[in-house]
Amino acid sequence: MTKQAPPPLQVDTARVVLVGIGIWAVALVVLLVLGDRVDRMWTWTCLAAIGLALMGLWIMKLQGQSRRR
Repeated sequence: MTKQAPPPLQVDTARVVLVGIGIWAVALVVLLVLGDRVDRMWTWTCLAAIGLALMGLWIMKLQGQSRRR
């Protein structure tokens, strides 16, 4: 006897990506405040994550996946 799969969840993916961008932005600010005490690789990592997430939002908009409220 097999069970049916539950229906997929309705998730606002744009909101999830925006929260992720916010978290990376906070990390970037912390790294900039710390200055030379941290490796610059982490600063570039934050910038790359924010840039990729923004590109993802743009692609989602092109595909019509982002909801407007």
